[in-house]
Amino acid sequence: MSGGRYTRAAVSFHYIAVEGPIGVGKSRLARQLAARLGGTTLLEEAENPFLADFYNDRPGAALQAQLFYLLNRHRQLSALRQADLFSGTTVCDYLFDRDKIFAYLNLDDNELFIYQRLYDLLARDVPAPDLVICLQAPTDVLLERIRSQPADPEREVPRPSPDYLRELNEAYQHFFFHYTATPLLVVETSQFEPDQSDAALDDLIRQVRAMGRGTQYYVPRTG
Repeated sequence: MSGGRYTRAAVSFHYIAVEGPIGVGKSRLARQLAARLGGTTLLEEAENPFLADFYNDRPGAALQAQLFYLLNRHRQLSALRQADLFSGTTVCDYLFDRDKIFAYLNLDDNELFIYQRLYDLLARDVPAPDLVICLQAPTDVLLERIRSQPADPEREVPRPSPDYLRELNEAYQHFFFHYTATPLLVVETSQFEPDQSDAALDDLIRQVRAMGRGTQYYVPRTG
């Protein structure tokens, strides 16, 4: 045993992106996978000075928030290629392509025209992951997880409304139903609690090891 708790696993994928809607547990799983695989975690910089204005419906804030996220994600991911971090395993808690999910949900046609032109330029610099793990859950489960998250007194993060989260969840499902750019493992997470069970994480890693091309769907065992 390593560290008295678990042994490190190995997979053939050097760059894994973990995705899913707000509240599904992307960052937590990315950290756990990286630790178990002996790899590196790349977490999105969550601070966005325009986010509160966006949730308060201030005109223009949607485009400002979207471009801020887009530029930050481009900076982080383009640096991966330059740093040659793929000699090991890197687990990232977002997929660059998913930026368009939020753009098409939040921006009007004129804003989308500006956004799309910049996105097309930046996407050329971003390496594609070897594997995407998409986490799914019903909207009521996402809402409960968001409500149960402890408040951070040093960092007030606006919380999405139930209607917005429902629309976002549907947009995620539509996007990944049609996603074919890389191997894709879709995980139903309603009963998936890898932070409470080593066996749950072990079973997910077995699914990752068995991945080939195309899309696979995985419903964790609950018994």
